[in-house]
Amino acid sequence: MKEQQVIKYYVLCNKLKNILRTGWLNWHVSKDRVESVAEHIYGVQQLAIAMKYTYNYDVDLQKVIFMLAIHESEEIFIGDITEFEMSREEKLKKGHKAIKELFSNLINGEELESIILEFDERKTKEAFFAYQCDKLECDIQAKLYDEGNYVDLDKQKDNATFYNPNVNELLNKGLTWGQMWLEFGRDRYPYDDNFMNVSKYVEDNDINE
Repeated sequence: MKEQQVIKYYVLCNKLKNILRTGWLNWHVSKDRVESVAEHIYGVQQLAIAMKYTYNYDVDLQKVIFMLAIHESEEIFIGDITEFEMSREEKLKKGHKAIKELFSNLINGEELESIILEFDERKTKEAFFAYQCDKLECDIQAKLYDEGNYVDLDKQKDNATFYNPNVNELLNKGLTWGQMWLEFGRDRYPYDDNFMNVSKYVEDNDINE
């Protein structure tokens, strides 16, 4: 029954409104309500729009927005797993099994699944652009929390990420928590020059005006 398919998919995706981003929970972000996965999806779509039109990227923006709308669908079933908790290969395996289950009862479910696989492979210009937006948006959100003084580095004894050697090295340089996120991203992710410059701007300026 088509009506049932529509509502089942909607209700499942609606769960992302209540799945909080694991990274903010691990770091004990003290804001009354931290970002959900659904809010991250909204934020990364808006960043994609801004980057596309500011820097005139030759990408199909409609495809990018569609890709970003569903790129976290796996988290309905497996939750928000950070890169510090599981290898990329293992997470992809779990994620692809989850999206197959999610889209199996939908008309054209294979098309939706293929969009996520394209995002994960990062081989098309749309997928690579979307990937950069996804990573940078997270770092920008960290800087916003940092500027709001929502993270206390003295209260991280039970936070395994705090003891990651790369994270520790950056914090020991005297960086703030938000600056650490941005520099970690620039070191780890294959940003192009425009994404690099935006990341550096966010690190060097107060953006929560």
